[in-house]
Amino acid sequence: MAAVAAGAARASGPAVPFSHDDVIARARELAGGRYQPRPTVPQDWQDMGYETYRSIWPRHDRALWYGSDRSYEVDLFHPGAYYDQPVRVNTVEDGLAQPVPFDMARFDKTDKVPDLTQDETLGYTGLRLRTELDGSGHKNEFAVFQGASYLRAIGAGEIYGLSARGLALNTADPEGEEFPDFVEFWLESPEPDQREIVVHALLDSPSVTGAYRFEITPGLACVMEVQATLFPRVDLDHVGLGPLTSMFLFDGKDRTRFHDFRPAVHDSDGLLIRNGNGEVLWRPLNNPRELQISSFLDQMPQGFGLMQRPREFSDFNDLEALYHKRPGLWIEPRGDWGRGSVTLVEIPADREVYDNIVAYWRPAESLRAGQQTRLAYRMTWGQDEPLPGGPARVLNTAMGDGWHSGQVVAIDFENDPIFDDGLDKIDIIVASPHAETTEGVIQRNPETGGPRLAFGFEPKDRSMVELRAQLRKDGAAASEVWLYRWTA
Repeated sequence: MAAVAAGAARASGPAVPFSHDDVIARARELAGGRYQPRPTVPQDWQDMGYETYRSIWPRHDRALWYGSDRSYEVDLFHPGAYYDQPVRVNTVEDGLAQPVPFDMARFDKTDKVPDLTQDETLGYTGLRLRTELDGSGHKNEFAVFQGASYLRAIGAGEIYGLSARGLALNTADPEGEEFPDFVEFWLESPEPDQREIVVHALLDSPSVTGAYRFEITPGLACVMEVQATLFPRVDLDHVGLGPLTSMFLFDGKDRTRFHDFRPAVHDSDGLLIRNGNGEVLWRPLNNPRELQISSFLDQMPQGFGLMQRPREFSDFNDLEALYHKRPGLWIEPRGDWGRGSVTLVEIPADREVYDNIVAYWRPAESLRAGQQTRLAYRMTWGQDEPLPGGPARVLNTAMGDGWHSGQVVAIDFENDPIFDDGLDKIDIIVASPHAETTEGVIQRNPETGGPRLAFGFEPKDRSMVELRAQLRKDGAAASEVWLYRWTA
């Protein structure tokens, strides 16, 4: 193993005054000019295979703020494989920003890594945040920014799963998707006992620029307060705000394409929405045979997110992926996001390495070229449900062929005090605009303690059927609204 001299990575170069207004000004200035793609790193770095890329890694003792009394340390990522365009990284202290120059001495590598070109085009491709999470005195990683405008985070004791993005453009459109990039970061130096860390990011793409501010507080859940200011270069007719990206391969609803020892494979199993009327919707995810898009029209949504509800090892039986430890991610808009729709894109996938689920808020009105758009929202990464005290949650959905014909659906709801005086007091709502459904039957599930709703439907020759179900009591919601799109 090749090694380098120890010593914490530090910023260098001239210090200049900095505030978030400077990032906004940079974004506004960029939007007024022609888009300029960033340079790429040398070809031998671009040709690097993934295994070689993994054979180079950041040294913890070369992290930003290592050995200081700061409450955080930051690892910087090298280029190669999928990451061929560097980003600029700066630290901010006492209102002054300084760049962090690229230095290969900040990395370790195995002896199998070949000699690689060293020139001025090299740069970092992202960063990883670490702080103490468990009282051990060790600084644990909890968030990563790398690739386009992607970021991931976890709560204490969790495993990385789904991702977020700064912005989504033209997702699943025939002309192809555009992926804006975070091209520069500014990291505010934290005080010794500071709980939160502030990261600023400059976004750029052919169609839009933007200035982002992330105030990040790690813990049992990782909470990010996000402020974004966007400057479209062109009219943005299909823009995704608060976009989330995840993976769903299969679960008990449909295993026909997967001969797998595991009962389920997914980073997220459902889309949760609290709409502007306060209604709580649960849409189980699917891995369709053809790309499908679902839109949930709304005004001033209260929140939406991709959740991972199964939390037992036996739900997945996977000792390596540990899917039961993957976080959910909840988006809470701040202010008035107006009219639009929570949009869900489900893409066919045959392997779990592919992220095939995207969810975001799509405004009804286009973002106009030359006009500034401000938005704010909170992101909560964690295992806990974001809506405590709400109606009874959907725990699981199972589907299959009916006893005689058609399809059977079984929906398990969690136990709740609203069911204590008997299930005979519960009203069952089952509906579909496309197919005839049977009357629902509700019974107590002895394992969960909660009710199970079972019903059938007859798709006949239809290739797609929309379904809706809910439990109600005395005219009020006793459960979430269950929504699903069945495909043949």
